[in-house]
Amino acid sequence: MEKTQSFTSKKVDNSKIISLEKGKIPPQAVDLEEAVLGAMMIDKKGIDDVIDILHPDAFYEIKHQEIYRVIYDLFQESKPIDLLTVSNALRKNAKLDLIGGDFHLIRLTQKVASSAHIEFHARIILQKYIQRRLISISSDIIENAYDETADVFDLLDNAEAKLFEVTQGNLKKSSEGASELVKQALTKIQEISNKEGMSGLATGFTKLDAITSGWQPSDLIIIAARPGMGKTAFVISMAKNMAIDFNHAVAVFSLEMSSVQLITRMISSETGLTSEKLRKGNLEAHEWEQLNVKVKRLSDAPIFIDDTPSLSIFDLRAKARRLVSQHNVRIIVVDYLQLMTAGNNNKGGGNREQEISMISRNLKALAKELEVPVIALSQLSRAVETRGGSKRPLLSDLRESGAIEQDADIVSFIFRPEYYGMTEWDDDDHTPCEGQGEFIIAKHRNGGLDNIRLKFTGHLAKFSDLEEGFSSEFQSSMNTDFAEDVFPDTRIEPKDAFGMGEDDVPF
Repeated sequence: MEKTQSFTSKKVDNSKIISLEKGKIPPQAVDLEEAVLGAMMIDKKGIDDVIDILHPDAFYEIKHQEIYRVIYDLFQESKPIDLLTVSNALRKNAKLDLIGGDFHLIRLTQKVASSAHIEFHARIILQKYIQRRLISISSDIIENAYDETADVFDLLDNAEAKLFEVTQGNLKKSSEGASELVKQALTKIQEISNKEGMSGLATGFTKLDAITSGWQPSDLIIIAARPGMGKTAFVISMAKNMAIDFNHAVAVFSLEMSSVQLITRMISSETGLTSEKLRKGNLEAHEWEQLNVKVKRLSDAPIFIDDTPSLSIFDLRAKARRLVSQHNVRIIVVDYLQLMTAGNNNKGGGNREQEISMISRNLKALAKELEVPVIALSQLSRAVETRGGSKRPLLSDLRESGAIEQDADIVSFIFRPEYYGMTEWDDDDHTPCEGQGEFIIAKHRNGGLDNIRLKFTGHLAKFSDLEEGFSSEFQSSMNTDFAEDVFPDTRIEPKDAFGMGEDDVPF
């Protein structure tokens, strides 16, 4: 197989250049490199135009890499940049002879008269560099693919990561003028008006959608609660609503529960059959018919579940990119944040709080990169349990890192007073709280805050809209048969249908 030699091994090595092979030379634009460097030394405007486009490795000639590196350092230090200052800096770094001395610098400045078209020239240099990187990466992929001991899925992930690194490191988005941005905003406002105010993805919870206008693209949404409150139940209900009712493709990364356990809960919620019955298979004839009929909608729903344990943020990004590109996934759910690891990005020197901070920053970056909402479930600290009063969660209860609150566009909590043995809400009307939960929006970067009450059906682990006129007596009568058998104590959650307690499988 014909193979182009690489100027790198595993990393970019600036001391090597891709060699000539069978008459082919690496993509390059040496004349433009000289023109760009010369223009930067004679015109300050030229520096401003290209300093955020190019980096030293983008230059083909090693001597040009050294010259640009010196220019970049001078720019970072806010020092003047001209023929003399560049020459002096190279001399201090013992690199002046390497680049050909003052004669070469003078020749560069004489090649151009101004910095006209320098940005266009810089982008061509960058394109040539990207082509060289692709040749290098492809060479490495071919070489590694011949290694019989290598895991093929590791090869795929590494190849995808290297290609993504080229994109992230070189294709930078430039700023846009107000006139163009105003046009885009007006177009979006018009689209929203046609959707009756729903600018994002509808969740199926009426009051929640009214507050948020749906989950917005590029938003990071944190849903936090203590174990047993209903985090997983809420996202399962939401994912089912979005996939079945609105045909939005949903990706769920479940780090704690297996994919079969998760889909079984969805089946229970969709069919109205308890997960206890589904686990044991003790169904009456009419229940089998109910199962076969109602499960059809769920089986056709665009829901994708990944139950990889201890998933790293690096692997999550790779998997999420693939799901968005291949299946047009519109929203990503992570259950839950504290079970993730830093993976390849972890340098080994930080503590758990720093690691969680890094994970939350990367989740926000992933949401912006893919332009989809990312929902991450999170645990709350035990401070909630020790606090008196209503035990309503606060932003300060977020576990392990204040960066979660900082990075998130929306921070919300799930609160069920019934879990603490309370029978009434802490409002003036003393409303019964049996069979209800509250979705608390504690931070909303682009909207208002609110406490939204929802109906919670315990035996189905399901949240739904709290209907008008809903009463605790109606909920109680509907749940009586199941409540005594499945949830005899609302303060301490029993083992669920899979034989796991609240610490094993938080709702």
